[in-house]
Amino acid sequence: MKINIHVTFLPHTDPEASLAFYRDVLGFEVRKDVGYEAMRWITVGPANQPETSIVLSPPAVDPGLSDEERRVIGELVAKGSYASIVFATDALQELFEKVEGSGADILQEPMDQDWGSRDFAFRDPAGNTVRVQQL
Repeated sequence: MKINIHVTFLPHTDPEASLAFYRDVLGFEVRKDVGYEAMRWITVGPANQPETSIVLSPPAVDPGLSDEERRVIGELVAKGSYASIVFATDALQELFEKVEGSGADILQEPMDQDWGSRDFAFRDPAGNTVRVQQL
């Protein structure tokens, strides 16, 4: 049996800013861009991995959430503590320079970690923590 990671979700607070970052800075292709009323879900992913996608989605839109839960989620997203993701690349320094040049909030420059990885970290336009490891 094989199980693949197919889709994951990251919240966005400004769909245009997130779209521009994931498409233009990271080079992901846009697979779907779906709007409903004032909300928007944008599916992106690496061109060489059509079976793996990220849905950039508005946070806290589940109708089952209370106003208090929406408030807490909004605070966590703003604080950058709600969601994170880890990417891997064979060109860590090149990608770091591209991300840094975009004006993204750099949390950690490329460094060798005690556990054997070399990586860097930043926040995307919504504040999500993104870590990138060297392949």
